Amino acid sequence: MQLTGIHHLTAITADAPANKRFYTDTLGLRLVKKTVNQDDTSAYHLFYADGLATPGTDLTFFDWPVSPERRGTRSISRTGLRVAGEDSLEFWAARLRDAGLEAGDVALVDGRASLDFQDPEGQRFRLVDDGGAGAAHPWERSGVPAERQVRGLGPITISVPQKEPTDAVLTRVLNMSEVRDYASPDGEGRVHVYRMGKGGPAAELHVAVQPGLPVARQGAGAVHHVAFRTPDVAAIHGWAERLSQFGVPSSGEVERYYFRSLYFREPGGNLFEIATDGPGFAVDEPVESLGERLALPPFLESRRKVIEANLKPLE
Repeated sequence: MQLTGIHHLTAITADAPANKRFYTDTLGLRLVKKTVNQDDTSAYHLFYADGLATPGTDLTFFDWPVSPERRGTRSISRTGLRVAGEDSLEFWAARLRDAGLEAGDVALVDGRASLDFQDPEGQRFRLVDDGGAGAAHPWERSGVPAERQVRGLGPITISVPQKEPTDAVLTRVLNMSEVRDYASPDGEGRVHVYRMGKGGPAAELHVAVQPGLPVARQGAGAVHHVAFRTPDVAAIHGWAERLSQFGVPSSGEVERYYFRSLYFREPGGNLFEIATDGPGFAVDEPVESLGERLALPPFLESRRKVIEANLKPLE
């Protein structure tokens, strides 16, 4: 059994309208699903992705009125966004600075040209040149030129205080392979690179071993969880059984309507999800109009009026 890459990443915002402006206007992503947290319907769950809402491109946010994150270990510490070419990184450095954000210098990280920046709430990102490998599905109504648009997620970096317990789950349970390591750019320990499936930046998890850091506290600007790809329901049945065989506590399978999920926490404290590639976001609205109205899964549709009344406007 093999995971095939990063499926999506879910973070936390305390300001949904500003979040929407930044991710659609500045980053040029498409809002592909405007829905609610299925476990807390008072909160938006916003999904941004490429033009076709392709699995592996989804950056999602829960809208919760919380204080800023306290950074530290036992956290998902940096989100990779893939672009094509080092000249695209120079484009993004200028665009982010024009938007009033701090962006680092283009530098090699793990052998790839990269650009670090933070969003307005402090979430840490790294734009990575993926060499233009694989298909791209730009959003035709984006304010970012098609050749410069974000192509998808990866790699994702997590911070743990010890390598061995996390390594055991990644390699023995999830069948990832450690392929190399490098010095953390911030000087805090070594970063170990684990590959899923065919590998490459869209299918890598980077594990920073940082025992000297305090334990993080989630808040605005933090990442809630990272999800890994599996093809279909039959495959997620297999992963649920595998976790059980290894004695890893999990949520069991959860039907999210747009995909089926399985949640568990690795020994370093980070929440992982395995999610199916389908059926996808076009299951309840046309591809052409994704994200233009509040979408609710069928089991919440009868509560639409109450849910809509409790949500603040996004515009």
